[in-house]
Amino acid sequence: MHLKSSVAKRWVAKRSIMVAAHKTSVSLEDEFWDGLREIARKRQMTPSELVADIDVGREHPNLSSAVRLFVLRFYRDQVSSEGSAPETLGPTNTPGRRPEI
Repeated sequence: MHLKSSVAKRWVAKRSIMVAAHKTSVSLEDEFWDGLREIARKRQMTPSELVADIDVGREHPNLSSAVRLFVLRFYRDQVSSEGSAPETLGPTNTPGRRPEI
C-alpha cells in the first residue's frame, strides 16, 4: 500500500488558488492542470477565474472533482462536436492508468 500512496502523490498536485476572494486548494493530476490552463487560455481567462466559474455552477460537492469533471466534459464535447466516435480503451490506456510508453 505504501508504494501506491507514494505513486499517487507524484501524479497529483495540490495548488492554492483564489476563488471568489477566498484562498482554497485544489488537488489535480498534472494532466488536468494542463487542461484547465489550456481551457482558460482559450477563454481568455486566468485559471482562477475559470475555477471560480466552475465553483458557482458545480453539482459535485468536492471542488477538485468538479474541476476534473469540467475538464473531461470540455474535451469530450470537443470530440463529439468533431463528429468522432471515441476509441475503445485498451488495457494500457484505461481511465486512471498512465499509458505505457
